Amino acid sequence: METTPLLDMQAITKIYDNGVVANDNASFSLRKGEIHAIAGENGAGKTTLMKVLYGLEKVDEGRVMLHGNEVNITSPHKAIEHGIGMVHQHFMLVDSLSVAENVMLGAEVTKRGFIDKSHGIQKTEAIAKTYGLYINPLAKTQTLSVGLKQRLEIIKVLARDVSIVILDEPTAVLTPQETVELFNQLKRLRNEGHSIVIITHKLKEIKTICDRVTVMRHGKTIGTYDVATITEAEISKRMIGAEVRVERVERSIQGGKPILEITNLTRHHPGEPSLHDVNLSIRPGEIIGVAGVEGNGQRTLIDILTGYASSYEGRVLINGVDIRGRSIKAVRELAVSHIPEDRMIKGSNPFGTIGENLVSTTINKPAFNRAKGWLINGRKIRQYTQRLLKSYRIKADNTDVPVRVLSGGNIQKVVCARELDSQPSLLIADQPSRGIDVGSMEFIHRQIETLASNGSAVLLVSADLREIFRLADTIYVIYNGAFVGAFNNDGSVREDTLGEYMLGIKRQAFAKEVARRDAGNAAL
Repeated sequence: METTPLLDMQAITKIYDNGVVANDNASFSLRKGEIHAIAGENGAGKTTLMKVLYGLEKVDEGRVMLHGNEVNITSPHKAIEHGIGMVHQHFMLVDSLSVAENVMLGAEVTKRGFIDKSHGIQKTEAIAKTYGLYINPLAKTQTLSVGLKQRLEIIKVLARDVSIVILDEPTAVLTPQETVELFNQLKRLRNEGHSIVIITHKLKEIKTICDRVTVMRHGKTIGTYDVATITEAEISKRMIGAEVRVERVERSIQGGKPILEITNLTRHHPGEPSLHDVNLSIRPGEIIGVAGVEGNGQRTLIDILTGYASSYEGRVLINGVDIRGRSIKAVRELAVSHIPEDRMIKGSNPFGTIGENLVSTTINKPAFNRAKGWLINGRKIRQYTQRLLKSYRIKADNTDVPVRVLSGGNIQKVVCARELDSQPSLLIADQPSRGIDVGSMEFIHRQIETLASNGSAVLLVSADLREIFRLADTIYVIYNGAFVGAFNNDGSVREDTLGEYMLGIKRQAFAKEVARRDAGNAAL
């Protein structure tokens, strides 16, 4: 690996129109043939710095040097011309197009005056096979899960034949085996002379694959370090200015009637992952984790439980009430909170303010209305939302700031604050810590544990096995719409073992496992 910088971003300052300083004299350099991590808390300026490099944000001060020459990158098209590609945390896809059409968008090949669709399909298939990112090139993008959309974004960038690849949280939806395979391919690219930037909150990934790490805090560059000479704890401390302890807290599960009861749940709907004979119950104080590669039925399960999907076979009871035919609002009125997997579509209104998003599900509560319920009590709402802003460490000056200008992690904290503070009887948490830093992750995890300790039932769906191991009492593995494994989270099961079930390589005699678990629960 060369030591002379291939890319050098010098004294970059970016100030948004609302006065938020995203980058403050930040610097970053990238060598040819290295994998370089950018780490930092939410709002530290990591993604903004890379958006400047990719031409999505205009720099206010500073300059970008590439191959020793100053360049003015004013658009993603210009960035690609300079050999720079980026996979975004929030997808940049056209849902109405097919997978292959998205891959070739803006780079179509014509034949006799018409777009050569077969070329796009063949190129997509070839890249998918080479990098182990298997996907149907003819599938409509709008039917894809979050995980498959991320795969599509990676394929789209690789199709541009770039020499610098920026990846924003690339492994958030991958199994351990898929992560290993992706890392192997990234190492191969590095060995062939490509340079790779990874924006990640996963300290283990930094130590596993990266050559160097640049740490950012409050828009500034704290320093760049050789990964071989710095520990995970030291990286974390530089990110947040203090040490963070992440360890599982043992809790006693309360007895009593299950809050959530799912019996023989089955759904087959065109264009959606199916569910096959799913059975599950969660008691007060219990956290059940569901692990699986995205696209294997998790979204269908959650859509049913939250009222988004009403057509299914089987039965779902929440607090003893059958939810069939109930609207989303009616399900919520059963004291159900929902942290959705996509914070930008189902989780928030990006064009609304932080305050509006925080009270969007509780605005009709008596506490927020004046005496006779005709007028909203603005003073109480401001007090409430300002309290959440502070307690959940959302990085904004006040609650009048539009959600769309926040970092992805801070938007996630807005969603979590709204859903967790309502003290639900049942919390359905789908990827609750996706895209947030280790300090914020630990804070959110503590809030979930506190809910469970106070008697809430929690269904945790996560592609991050560390999160599953951190929180769940029992781990279910879902594959192809069915539960294929159940494990007590007692320290005896390993990530690679779960990965084998997530990929469908192994399968338990599941009826026996469920019976054994239910018998154990009844005895408690």
